[in-house]
Amino acid sequence: MAFSTRKKAGFTAVLSQYFSFRNETKSLEPLSELIRNLHESDFGNILRFLRENESLTQNFGYYIKNIFGGKPFNLSLTEANILSENAFFAEFKKRLLNKILPAVENENTIWFLVDTASVRPVRDLNYFKNIPDEELTEFFQLLGIDDFIMNPEVKLELLFSMNILAWRIIGNAMDVEVVNMAPEYRNFDNPFLALQNELDILNENYKTNPDFTLTSKDVHYKQIKVYLQQGLDFVNLAFKNSAKYGISGKINQSLIKIRQQLDRMNKILAVMVIDAEEDVVVKCKQLFFDILEYKSHKTNIRDLVLDSTTLMSHLITNHTAETGTHYITSTRRDYLKMFLKASGGGIIVGCLVVLKLFFGSLEGSDFSHAILYSFNYAMGFIMIYLMNFTLATKQPAMTAATMAKVLSEGENTQKNYVDFAHLVSKLFRTQFIAFMGNVALAFPVALALIYGLDVLFQQNFAAERSTKLLMDHNPFQSKAILHACIAGFFLFISGIISGNVANSSVFYHIPKRIAKNPFLNYFLGKQTAKRISGYYARNWPGIMSNLWFGVFLGVTGPIGLFLGLDLDIRHITFAAGNIALGFYGKGFEVDPYTVWISVTTVFIIGFFNFAVSFGLSMILAFRSRKVNFGEVQEIYKEIFRYFLKNPFRFFLPIRSQTLDISTKEMVDNTVITKSEDR
Repeated sequence: MAFSTRKKAGFTAVLSQYFSFRNETKSLEPLSELIRNLHESDFGNILRFLRENESLTQNFGYYIKNIFGGKPFNLSLTEANILSENAFFAEFKKRLLNKILPAVENENTIWFLVDTASVRPVRDLNYFKNIPDEELTEFFQLLGIDDFIMNPEVKLELLFSMNILAWRIIGNAMDVEVVNMAPEYRNFDNPFLALQNELDILNENYKTNPDFTLTSKDVHYKQIKVYLQQGLDFVNLAFKNSAKYGISGKINQSLIKIRQQLDRMNKILAVMVIDAEEDVVVKCKQLFFDILEYKSHKTNIRDLVLDSTTLMSHLITNHTAETGTHYITSTRRDYLKMFLKASGGGIIVGCLVVLKLFFGSLEGSDFSHAILYSFNYAMGFIMIYLMNFTLATKQPAMTAATMAKVLSEGENTQKNYVDFAHLVSKLFRTQFIAFMGNVALAFPVALALIYGLDVLFQQNFAAERSTKLLMDHNPFQSKAILHACIAGFFLFISGIISGNVANSSVFYHIPKRIAKNPFLNYFLGKQTAKRISGYYARNWPGIMSNLWFGVFLGVTGPIGLFLGLDLDIRHITFAAGNIALGFYGKGFEVDPYTVWISVTTVFIIGFFNFAVSFGLSMILAFRSRKVNFGEVQEIYKEIFRYFLKNPFRFFLPIRSQTLDISTKEMVDNTVITKSEDR
């Protein structure tokens, strides 16, 4: 259509232009122009115009029946807004391409007709939904399309759509990996096969009697409803079992697809049921709205991302939630133990700071420095992990998942909010003492090492870089806060890696494979193989998480130099060690302002490390567990009220026997289900 003809002339004017006579055309141009002009018109005036112009209304109704008649619409019910691929990225690529360059469809289908006539389907759908129900009913009656649902061809098309969906469901549900996700169904009749048997009976009924009408009292209707619900129960059980068995992206997509197809079958079945005469027009309108809604979401990328990632993020945070329980102290003994563990981490970081100073002084390319820095960080973090020490900033990603799990699975009452606020105070003081332990030892250890090297080699190795080290920890002369946020982001990513590795380990039965490995059993013995298996299950996710966290920190600076961007990382424990080197490099001839701003910046860096890591982890955990964000504001208020009443509990291990018991029960009741044999 030429651009000049796209000006809006008004809905009634377009009606008069095209339908003042019996229009035999099957062109979609009149319908497209009518829909474009529809939004600018009052629907009440349109109805009045149609009532007053009976001949024109009949011509318009004839045109509608003429262009829709004989066109199949099963694609609109079986394809639109349902996953077509079993892999996320394949589906994402397909939807993105269809969004930019819509696919070329068969022109003899309702799918093509709706696509062509409705250029802005979401806007059109919202317009029709806002029309009063009685006005839309009258519109259907005036055009003579208030009973099209009773047409035998329409009934067969609906039934054919249900059959297509059932065949596809059976194909996905019979996949051995999907079946393994719900072993409880192995000893029961498969609901999907039983569903297809009922559909076959329904097919026979319609074939024998084209005017057959399905009612809610029909025994086959009731059986189909039962089997559809059993199918959904199968999917829900498979998703629930993912906490035990892990899950792959392919199975996740398959289960989502099965659930979408079952939901679609339920909606089609609802349209087919006619119990009373007034149901006919209601079901006609429902089918009309369903087709428009499916079409408006068929290339929706946001829904795809949300549906496909919710379960995976849930599984990732399952592992971190379990680990996070170890980072919440209750007693003075736990508090002191956390300080000692953090002190051990501070000692190792103090050594890493000095080692990085020497790596930085070596001649070499940015690439070689990236490798050296990554090795330095990764080696240190893995040592801290395996020696059971603590790096303070690793806690937020773990504890955030625990908090979200408690909220999502607890009874969110006012008492529960108070208990949760007490749990937050325990988390905060644990994080506080871990910070103090890291900083308290990283500073003197780095200082002692650089002094010892000075005594041994008679050279102040920190002198050359001291000015830059101190400048990097001045937020007014550097991007220290931005760099602290970057480190916080990498802490968040390392938590995701840990959860993902743990999920993959469970899904692929890696510990069992190690324990049952013939080679290990033959040469090392069964007991040794079991010990290796147990060690792997306990430590491998943490090792990989710390390895990649070290790589991320190591490569950021060199990549920033390569790209010409001021990118780097700042971590509270390393910041404390670097300031020690800066002070020593200056021979402790540092003005009070530099001392004050440097020490203050260490804790500012720690705050942003914590805030970014904990905030992102909390968002992921809340989203994965579908926590109601409407409750978050009330939770924050309760935490603030609790802080005003008990500020010292956020820093010191002050006991509250009642609240300590309540919070312990909250955490214990939400510990994840361990993996079991299938």
